[in-house]
Amino acid sequence: MSRILIIEDEERVANLIRQGLEEQGFVTTVASDGLSGKELAIANHFDVIITDIILPKMNGIDLCREIRLQKPNVPIIMLTALGTTDDKVEGFDAGADDYLVKPFDLRELHVRIRALMKRNQNNNHQSFVLKYAGLEMNLHTKIVKRDEVEISLTPKELKLLEYMMQNPERVLSRTEIAEQVWDTTFDTGTNFIDVYINYLRKKIDKDFEVKLIHTKPGLGFIFKTSAP
Repeated sequence: MSRILIIEDEERVANLIRQGLEEQGFVTTVASDGLSGKELAIANHFDVIITDIILPKMNGIDLCREIRLQKPNVPIIMLTALGTTDDKVEGFDAGADDYLVKPFDLRELHVRIRALMKRNQNNNHQSFVLKYAGLEMNLHTKIVKRDEVEISLTPKELKLLEYMMQNPERVLSRTEIAEQVWDTTFDTGTNFIDVYINYLRKKIDKDFEVKLIHTKPGLGFIFKTSAP
């Protein structure tokens, strides 16, 4: 059975999530502060971790970073009342896989959990190394190199690049990227996908003659060696 760790200091919210997930057949563990949540996450196996951002003893951003050091592949969903682009970028940079703004429908949480679990399972069966035009990504070590030059990426930049490398030479819309990389519906009122595309360009394209990430106006982005 799939195990879910819920890190939430509001007892009413934690109980609602716990009850809703257990009704769906998940086994749940609840922690009421960031420090105990970190200890549980590192010491045990969980299929998904759900954490609030505002927590006693250790906030969700620092908690996510700490977990990522020990458990780089476990899916993490952040719950928060903060929903601006900057808030989402900070959460994703810390290593979150998805971001759900309170209040939310438990049905949406169920969908996102199952999508993350399915993606994680698929990743475990893929080849360990992705290669394209001198760019190489090791899915286990998370090391990225271009022409043997190692490139440092944040967890969310890694996921975005991984998806683009798995889908080269075809246009990827913002909606598709939002659904497949962030497991969320694209909000036209925010530009966080463009923000991450620009982050990625600066790291994998800026210092190299051949550019790999290209914009298709009105359509999205394409990962290929030639200009669009």
